Amino acid sequence: MRGGGASVAGERFGQRPCLAEFTLQLRPSPEVRAEGTDGTMSQDDRFAFIAEWYDPNASLFRRYELLYYPKDGSVEMYDVKNHRTFLKRTKYDDLHLEDLFVGNKVTVFSRHLSLVDYGDQYTARKLGSRKERTLALVKPDTVPKIGELVDIIINAGFTITKAKMMVLSRKEAMDLHVDHQSKPFYNELLHFITSGPVVAMEILGDDAVSEWKKLLGPANSGVARADAPGSIRAMFGTDGIRNAAHGPDSFASAARELELFFPSSGGHGPANSAKFTNCTCCIIKPHAVNEGLTGKIIKAILDGGFEISALQLFNMERANVEEFYEIYKGVVAEYTEMVTELCSGPCIALEIRQLDPQKVFRDFCGPSDPEIARHLRPGTLRAIFGKNKIQNAVHCTDLPEDGLLEVQYFFKILDN
Repeated sequence: MRGGGASVAGERFGQRPCLAEFTLQLRPSPEVRAEGTDGTMSQDDRFAFIAEWYDPNASLFRRYELLYYPKDGSVEMYDVKNHRTFLKRTKYDDLHLEDLFVGNKVTVFSRHLSLVDYGDQYTARKLGSRKERTLALVKPDTVPKIGELVDIIINAGFTITKAKMMVLSRKEAMDLHVDHQSKPFYNELLHFITSGPVVAMEILGDDAVSEWKKLLGPANSGVARADAPGSIRAMFGTDGIRNAAHGPDSFASAARELELFFPSSGGHGPANSAKFTNCTCCIIKPHAVNEGLTGKIIKAILDGGFEISALQLFNMERANVEEFYEIYKGVVAEYTEMVTELCSGPCIALEIRQLDPQKVFRDFCGPSDPEIARHLRPGTLRAIFGKNKIQNAVHCTDLPEDGLLEVQYFFKILDN
């Protein structure tokens, strides 16, 4: 998972062994379940998927059959290569039927699994869907409104599976807008899209390509205000170029453009926008991401007078979280639970810049216990969005001298 650059945070972040394997348990092969006569799910229903997990120790992908039992929310994993049970049937509350479709990433006991295929015809027939992926690109003029846009995307039923604030080079902008090369506005378009950071997101949903285009509205913001007043371009755009956000117009274009921003070949894509000056770190925790609070938290931070100069979605392995939280080990009683929460699903890392010396981001987040925060500092992030001391919405850097180290850990080490 880690690339070069470990030396920048050398003192604080040493090397650690990666996540250990679950205990292997032998079991007979899974039973066949009966379907109800009316085609509905039966009491003994179970769904099967082929899942892959990247093992950082061995630098290879391991393949499992993942079984999900909707009756009691239990899961089971079967090691395909070694023909034996990997995880015996166990109740797991954080996995839901709506999470199960090919192409999605799910987390089972802190292990991030990619669902690459259906495990049997029954599952394919029952759960096969119209899920598609497309690119949602927030343009430089609308990045200050990124909180509202993320909220709109989530409320429209999309899942954000990748996100990164980036700075495009002219070459990357040309690759993105290759279809507009002959247009009279081409150079203006290139100048605008490279004039500041953009936020690229991979969003997933039913008929995502057409539904995202519908949500965007007509390309010209003036036309959008007349014809689709509730669309993103009507609300946030200025004209035909400064029109808030971009979306591919076909399934093939979506695949090509996603590859530019999030290469599947292991390449890096455009550079992140981190500045590494006057900065501190904030992480929107997995429970808050899963509860759809990302947009609201980002908006609150921006409304609070802070600058978000870098943003990226991460699925963290346990070893990385233990490394990041190392200063709390043996100091904070909840250390183990804190680690488990941060690797339980996707989190969003932010570089926060404090240009006003009177504003301290840690104070804006509030006490680590949301119950105490609600009594003493009711307007803080944790008071508003936190649930308990572990699921307290956000992590923020505790010591001023650690701000740069934590930002470097995400945007130099993990991003590489």
